Amino acid sequence: MTVAADLTTPEGLGRARVVVAGLGVSGRAARDVLAGRGARVTTVDDRAPDADASDVAAFLAADGLAGVDVVVASPGWPPAHPLLAAARAAGVPVWSEVELAWRLRVDRDSGDGPAPWLAVTGTNGKTTTVEMLASVLRAAGRRTAAVGNVGTPVVLAATDPALDVLAVELSSFQLHHTESMAAQAAAVLNVAADHLDWHGSLDAYAADKGRIYAGVEIACVYNAADRTTEDLVREADVADGAVAVGFTLGSPGVGQVGLVDRMLVDRGFAALRHTHAAELATFDDLAHLAGPDGLAPHVVQDALAAAALALAHGVPPEAVGAGLRAYAPGAHRITTVAEVDGVRYVDDSKATNAHAAAASLASFAEGSVVWIAGGLAKGATFDDLVARRADRLHAVVLIGEDPAPLADALARHAPQVPVVRVDPGDTGSVMSRAVTEARRLAESRAAAGTTVLLAPASASMDQFASYAARGEAFAAEVRALHPRG
Repeated sequence: MTVAADLTTPEGLGRARVVVAGLGVSGRAARDVLAGRGARVTTVDDRAPDADASDVAAFLAADGLAGVDVVVASPGWPPAHPLLAAARAAGVPVWSEVELAWRLRVDRDSGDGPAPWLAVTGTNGKTTTVEMLASVLRAAGRRTAAVGNVGTPVVLAATDPALDVLAVELSSFQLHHTESMAAQAAAVLNVAADHLDWHGSLDAYAADKGRIYAGVEIACVYNAADRTTEDLVREADVADGAVAVGFTLGSPGVGQVGLVDRMLVDRGFAALRHTHAAELATFDDLAHLAGPDGLAPHVVQDALAAAALALAHGVPPEAVGAGLRAYAPGAHRITTVAEVDGVRYVDDSKATNAHAAAASLASFAEGSVVWIAGGLAKGATFDDLVARRADRLHAVVLIGEDPAPLADALARHAPQVPVVRVDPGDTGSVMSRAVTEARRLAESRAAAGTTVLLAPASASMDQFASYAARGEAFAAEVRALHPRG
């Protein structure tokens, strides 16, 4: 008779039989860490030739789940995937790599136990907020890393005793199969329709985002302008004494961080918060993050959320401004690539959903944008985006294998805006043709301040390997342009 392994301890996991479903970055990290601890690991992935089982159907037909203690699922595998459904039917637990990381945490070099987690999720702004947070923590002298959905797998960071605290970006996919994590502090930045093809509904998507608050020890940080995030805090089962702290672009009330006269201030953690706001940073500390038309509101919101999380960890207020000044944004986030013949070309390929694209378009003047948009819609609709931002548009260039969702929204809410569709045709030349059309449309606007903006509002996988590859293709085509003269 086979005895199931004890999954509640790192030692027990070292004796477990584990299926790692999906050999992406996080799957390979999970495999390596588990195997290094003695676990018997089988990897399964239809798309990975080096997987132990590269045919999921054959693996299931051969009763590959027999005797398995736990399945660690790739965030790209939806819950309805046949292997995950079979595991649940057989009573085999399904975990995310994040859940595995939480259970494998090691004590810090200091001997103070495992490094606490400061966790961030949201439809948009996760990466910026986590990277800002890590910069603030470093400014306070903490040994930290920005990990999770931002790049470095959490399981590698959680098993590194040299780190004092982790800044963890979590997607809704990762949270879906995470059950025991209890962050020191956590934030949901915003919730808007995204990944509905994976989750099935907006309510299910929001519920998975809200899992980040479960068991929070110190503070649940939420967006005071987004009622859904506040509702998720109200519904959360947190540790005794944990508080709710909102962030706002207005003057903060008690229990909030916000703005006063171009200053970021704290009334959530400050000792005198009932009567005074403590200064954290100024807009000058964020000046290097301003876009072509100034500092975007969502950048300030991300900074406020990062500040609240850092304060929950015990970082002194003066470290917030220092960390924000030191923060350098990643690529493909409202980055000016070049100016050619008086037209700015801006790469915001990271805007992979409608909410992000709306924030991006809001950064520019009315009627000034030639918008390159489209891709994999992920079940989303675009009526609200187009209705809210039609005033920014001069023209639109649609890419993607299925431009209909955006085209239909534009026809309904911006019929006056010229739209050019780039035939999918040869995927290798799609960005070249898109930039050529965008340049022509931009030059038809006889006014200064015209911008060609790549902010697709969609995922990239229909025509590009990633949003980064899409942004790099755009930048390469723009750099190949030559001023006419």
